[in-house]
Amino acid sequence: MESVLSGLADDRATGALRLGKAGMLYLTGGRVTYAESPAAPRVEDLLTSGRRISAHAVRQARQAATEDRWGGELLVSQGVLTRGELEFCVLSSVLDAVYFLFDATGHRPRFRPGDQHWLGPQWYFDVTGLLRECKRRRAQLNQAWPSAELDALPVVPVGRVTSQRVVLTPLQWEVLVGADSATTPGDLARKLGRPAYSVLLAVRQLAAAGLLRTPQAGSAALPGVLPGALPKREKNGMADLRELSGTTELSTPLPLATADPTDVNLLIRLRDALEALT
Repeated sequence: MESVLSGLADDRATGALRLGKAGMLYLTGGRVTYAESPAAPRVEDLLTSGRRISAHAVRQARQAATEDRWGGELLVSQGVLTRGELEFCVLSSVLDAVYFLFDATGHRPRFRPGDQHWLGPQWYFDVTGLLRECKRRRAQLNQAWPSAELDALPVVPVGRVTSQRVVLTPLQWEVLVGADSATTPGDLARKLGRPAYSVLLAVRQLAAAGLLRTPQAGSAALPGVLPGALPKREKNGMADLRELSGTTELSTPLPLATADPTDVNLLIRLRDALEALT
């Protein structure tokens, strides 16, 4: 898929690249403007789950969207959203979906020239920049918990915590409260209205802190779970967790962004710098 996408970028193509049931990417002039995957909440899911706008307002904008006036412009002009809120939400949703799309295999790519998402272009992502971000996120997940075994399993909190003190981020708290021992991280993301990648990261961090049930070597494994060893806890007995991406509320004041791809690169560099500080 990467080679196909890079070829479309070189040709400055405009249209939609479908990867079967894995999802779709939309390009404008060779740059990605939107992406969606069943594994990640869509922009409208993030907006409506946070009660920032109603599902009715989203349907109206989608039905009224035309090539002359995209649905995103309608939402902004009607005062339903600020442009910064919309752009930030699209940024989060696209980076989320692309992470899962780039890992999709066994799907034959099909490109439909001219097709565009109903929101219209809000951000412009360079293909090379998206590839770098996906690799960075994969490395970040592996650093938190070097196994993908928990990514598709129900999130099951432990019944008893041995640490004297536990420090959680807001998202990690939401994950623990929302976990019902039957819901997977992907389903939890949709339930909470959070990016799927951010929930995956929180789950792996919680597992590393010993706050989730995980497969252990020599013990009875959960149904469908492969045995594996638990990581060591910190010597001071304290789980000090910090969320590393994707939990900014939409109500946070946001700067106006342009269509320049350097905006995305700058944001990613700023995020890397903040993560390094933690």
